[in-house]
Amino acid sequence: MKNIKKIIALSVISVTMSCGKTSEEKQNNATEVTEKEPLNIIFMVGDGMGIPQVSSAFYFGEHTPNFKQFESIGLSRTSSTSHLITDSAAGATAFSTGEKTYKRAIGVSSDTIALPTILEQLKERGYQTGLISLTSITHATPAAYYAHVEDRDMHEEIAKQLVDAEVDFFAGGGKKYFQNREDGLHLYDSLLAKNYKLDTLELSKPDAKRRNAYLLTEEGLPSKTKGRGDFLAEASQAGFDYFQANKKPFFMMIEGSYIDWGGHAKDDEMMIQEVLDFDKTIGVVLDFVKKHPNTLLVVTADHETGGVSIGKAYDESGKEIPQQVQVYFNTDQHSTELVPVFAKGQGEELFRGIYENSEIYHKLMQAINEN
Repeated sequence: MKNIKKIIALSVISVTMSCGKTSEEKQNNATEVTEKEPLNIIFMVGDGMGIPQVSSAFYFGEHTPNFKQFESIGLSRTSSTSHLITDSAAGATAFSTGEKTYKRAIGVSSDTIALPTILEQLKERGYQTGLISLTSITHATPAAYYAHVEDRDMHEEIAKQLVDAEVDFFAGGGKKYFQNREDGLHLYDSLLAKNYKLDTLELSKPDAKRRNAYLLTEEGLPSKTKGRGDFLAEASQAGFDYFQANKKPFFMMIEGSYIDWGGHAKDDEMMIQEVLDFDKTIGVVLDFVKKHPNTLLVVTADHETGGVSIGKAYDESGKEIPQQVQVYFNTDQHSTELVPVFAKGQGEELFRGIYENSEIYHKLMQAINEN
């Protein structure tokens, strides 16, 4: 009987200690969750970049493409509400708001109602925000993150809304939409009044104590084949330096704009060089992600351009060259191909599979909220 009582007593003590430990562990876990750093989001758009364009980096580059570093890969369907074949405006609006809309719409629904964007929502949560583009900063892809207009060509109104949006760091072209405007407004003055460091000459070192605006060309920057240099990679690094100096979480969208333009022009060399430049920038971003594990990188495209395929190469006599391939264009317009989605970092597993482009917004928000 004494042994039975002893066993019962030990069992009670064991259970009590176990319960206390579980309670303590729960408290520790709750503390860990509370102390977790908010998730940085880097979203890269290779405008016009389908699977064949990505493939070109493996056949025409001198090094192993940075695309190969991704293990979480999916596909997205790009159609808009009005057209099976979308444009960059509707595509970017789906990314930024989680809702599909009509072709040419910027930040508005199919009923032209303004939709809150991920950039605006994260800014309200205390995030820093950034936009980088090779085109005018008022062009469709970057505009969809801060503007709300019925048509993508409303550049002057989009520029005005950019000033009001107070994006912390932006770099691209588009000077002409900020000065010498039809409405007579001088938006350079407006940016300075909003405490921006404004540089219209070069990608200078950011001022960590102010917002930073780089408007470097009248319209878009030159293509890679016209001597652009490493602007995309350098601007991305400058953005990271700025955000890190302020020690706050950030959202940044980076657009490799001219992959699309190479497709429209049926210019294989331009397309290849733009893909390689985009891939080089991905390398810079991946280096940042590796050093800062509280970061999620997603790389995708708004649509494919050119109906591109990579096939046999032939010499002047029509004989196949066994160790070479060449780019073929089926069209000079966008296509309705599914486009790739690459993800790296916390929450990357959410981006595997096949889904609508609008789902990317929801997956990003899920990753942020689960962190």
